Amino acid sequence: MVLVCPSVYLILVLEKKFMHATMSRSSPRNNFHIHDLPDVILSNIFKLVADTRTRNAMSLVCLKWVALERATRTSITLRGNIRHLFLLPTCFRAVTNLDLSFISPWGHPLLESSPNAVLLAQLFGRAFPSIVSLTIYVRTPTTLHLLAPQWPNLRHIKLVRWHQRSSSPLGSDFFPLLQHCSLLSSLDLSQFYCWTEDLPPALEAHPQVAASLCHLNILTHSSVEGFKSHELLAITAACPNLRRLLATCLFDHRFNGFVGHETLLALASNCPGLSLLHLADSASTYRDRTDSDDEGYTPEDARISHATLGALFAALPLLEELVLDVCHNVRSTGLSLELLASKCPRLKSLKLRHFHGIYNEINSQPGGIALCRGLESLSVYNSADLTDSGLIAISLGCPRLAKFEVYGCQEITEMGMRILASNLQKTLIDVRISSCKNFDALCSLKALQPIEDLIQRLHIDGAREGLQQSDEESGCSNQPVGFKKFRTEEQNFMGEESFLKKRLKCHSVGDSCYSQSSGGDGDPISSKAWGKLKYLSLRFAVGELMTPLALVGLEDCPVLEEIQIKIEGDCRNQPRPHMAAFGLSSLMCFPRLSKMQLDCGGATGYALTAPSGHADLSVWERFVLNGIGSLKLVELDYRPPQDTDVNHRSLSLPAAGLLAECKILRKLFIHGTANEHLMMFLLKILTLRDVQLREDYYPAPENDSSTDMRVDSCNRFEDALNSRWIPD
Repeated sequence: MVLVCPSVYLILVLEKKFMHATMSRSSPRNNFHIHDLPDVILSNIFKLVADTRTRNAMSLVCLKWVALERATRTSITLRGNIRHLFLLPTCFRAVTNLDLSFISPWGHPLLESSPNAVLLAQLFGRAFPSIVSLTIYVRTPTTLHLLAPQWPNLRHIKLVRWHQRSSSPLGSDFFPLLQHCSLLSSLDLSQFYCWTEDLPPALEAHPQVAASLCHLNILTHSSVEGFKSHELLAITAACPNLRRLLATCLFDHRFNGFVGHETLLALASNCPGLSLLHLADSASTYRDRTDSDDEGYTPEDARISHATLGALFAALPLLEELVLDVCHNVRSTGLSLELLASKCPRLKSLKLRHFHGIYNEINSQPGGIALCRGLESLSVYNSADLTDSGLIAISLGCPRLAKFEVYGCQEITEMGMRILASNLQKTLIDVRISSCKNFDALCSLKALQPIEDLIQRLHIDGAREGLQQSDEESGCSNQPVGFKKFRTEEQNFMGEESFLKKRLKCHSVGDSCYSQSSGGDGDPISSKAWGKLKYLSLRFAVGELMTPLALVGLEDCPVLEEIQIKIEGDCRNQPRPHMAAFGLSSLMCFPRLSKMQLDCGGATGYALTAPSGHADLSVWERFVLNGIGSLKLVELDYRPPQDTDVNHRSLSLPAAGLLAECKILRKLFIHGTANEHLMMFLLKILTLRDVQLREDYYPAPENDSSTDMRVDSCNRFEDALNSRWIPD
């Protein structure tokens, strides 16, 4: 019997009962089969099944179901070895979405290793004639030069490359694509390393294709450089019909080509129909690792004024999503955000970094961001003057918020977040609290108790030394700095909340929301199950332990399926770990946990040798991974720590041995390199089917023979992996 999703199973039952009831009138003694359903109905049922494994299982039932599955599949990801491209499947002719970015060895030129690359490209075109969406790793321009003519109807393409750009003329990576794909409407370069000056001349040379582009993602994180102002203006001038623009740029006025008043206004003039505008400073990729004690102000101010923001918002009336990820101060923005609320009535998602004064009151009237009533997602990064009063105003002024993210805001406390959660308990399902000095894991969870049985996605930081106060100082353990002060002023906050409710005329839970959420002595309410939490994200500094989550109130998460753990810091400044394990075994309390992203890429140290008294990265990997074998993980995405001095990110011997203890693992992605004999340890995992080494960090080693990620090594490992009998 094939297992399918409940909705499909219900359709099958209803259709079968309907056919049985209809046909039984004329021939009551006949037995009916599911194949008695018309082929059109069966095809529609197959189209509703999206899960790949479910579709594969359905195709094993009979030959008819094989044909139906092949005829209705619209998306496929090829994961074979590059030397087996001549074995391309030819039965998926209805596929419209093709992903070629996972073919191993990852990052190797796709067609250039073949003795007859032209015939192989034509084979791709014949095997998948209906492709309109393509994701592909493009090491050299030759790949697109051969493949682009095979799919002239391409509408969406995502290019992937982390290796250094080849020495080719400007724009050579894009010319074949723009020349042969005249219907192109979406171009994603977010994971494609190229020079910023490559794209403008290619778009200018193909004005018709550029004018048809509606979605352009140049939000690259592979380099510290962003697109300069003249490059952004050239791109937007060539693509006047853009609806979605995501770009990395420079907001620092000390650099040539920074984005300021003129650039923002000219950009809005070039693309007035934008519904999504995402501008991120190139420094934002590493500013996320700043110290949580940073107050939020930067030494320099951005050249963005209130008048500029007002004119920008007025020029983009169709905005639905706005991200201004500025790594420099933008001050007194309350009035500008009021203009945003009035000029962009469709706005649903907003993210701001280093915007100060986002909430203000004029003549006792709430203003600023509290007037953006249509917001469904709000992210506030490094707002130095955001206080609990601002959180209360946001919760009352934005009653539709489903996602709220706060990062590096040092003035907010547990009480303000608790009131926000209480007021938004009907809508809020996604919360991220990070790098706020008054919050550790325990304080964050206590603040979110009003919605703990409703929240679906959550990010919190691990405990930090010095955050928790003693019982003598605070009267209650694990309370944030300054908690007593805010508790004594609780009545003032509640009176202000009542006033804001009357002014904004919006529904809330009442003046007793906080008193209902906590007892008179400040103790939290009785613990409830986090019954809908499916995704949990945790962030730790190097050397911290993963406190058993049961101790902070996360012991009951019956449907938690995925967890992401990020470890950051410099191992070289830390003594050897004083404990045997980081604490992954504490995650055994989650019965349905099957997916993990373990990101140690922000942890740096000594790759091979370490001075006396210091531990190399293999010691830290053993410390972090110890206990992972006790978890029932099916998918693992692992980023090893790195030595940035020599650009070395590789799997160590202890890490390979500990990963081999994951007995039911099916998919393993390692974002780095590994010795061949260490990879052979993974063959002990009997259920392992999909393993990949990915050099998706920049700069990836250009000469693969200088590392252990060689083509022959990958081939031998995959041969050994696929030659086993793998239980399903």
